Amino acid sequence: MTDAVVIAIDGPSGAGKGTVARQLASVFNCQHIDTGAMYRAVAWRAIQDGCSFDDEVALANIAENADFDFNGAKVAMDGHDVTDLIRTPEMDAAAARVARLSKVRAALVRRQRALADGGRVVMEGRDIGTSVFPDAEVKIYLDASPEERAVRRAHDPAHRLPSNVCLEEVADALKARDHLDRTRAASPLKQAPDAVLVETTGTPVDEVIEQVVRIVSRKLDL
Repeated sequence: MTDAVVIAIDGPSGAGKGTVARQLASVFNCQHIDTGAMYRAVAWRAIQDGCSFDDEVALANIAENADFDFNGAKVAMDGHDVTDLIRTPEMDAAAARVARLSKVRAALVRRQRALADGGRVVMEGRDIGTSVFPDAEVKIYLDASPEERAVRRAHDPAHRLPSNVCLEEVADALKARDHLDRTRAASPLKQAPDAVLVETTGTPVDEVIEQVVRIVSRKLDL
């Protein structure tokens, strides 16, 4: 495997991007970068600072100057561990609003490219193979039925959902996020023409990971 390689993992919420990306990073000895966490962290910082989500310049300034640190599943921003703080339904909605802003996206795309510069990375998000790294060596697009994604999100310990939330509410929230991601003007969520689609509905996670590892190995001629 070469010293510099980008493995792009895209797909909607609940498709399994985080689980697959972390395992790929371990198998292929790459850095794992969760770009969705960056948008969530920017939204979290904006709320902490009392910054309006209508102030695109101020939000872009946060995105441009924040210090992001990825350590395994942990995410830190400006020295603060925000791993749990950014994994809530409220932050999911806030991140979707932030992600629609072109100036914020431009700032974070620059940061994401810098993080991967010359290294070996597995980068997950919604526009990695289409916008951030259109020339990535490997592109995977993970998807699953809305119903299955809702079940996964409801049982995902990484996302702190209220104990009284029902599956229908989770599904509605995912549908709303899907709509925002797919209709935004700046880098909408879509499968890159040269990405390999991996449909994960009804497939155990271990089998999905094995399938994606085979795809990456074949693409990199390992």
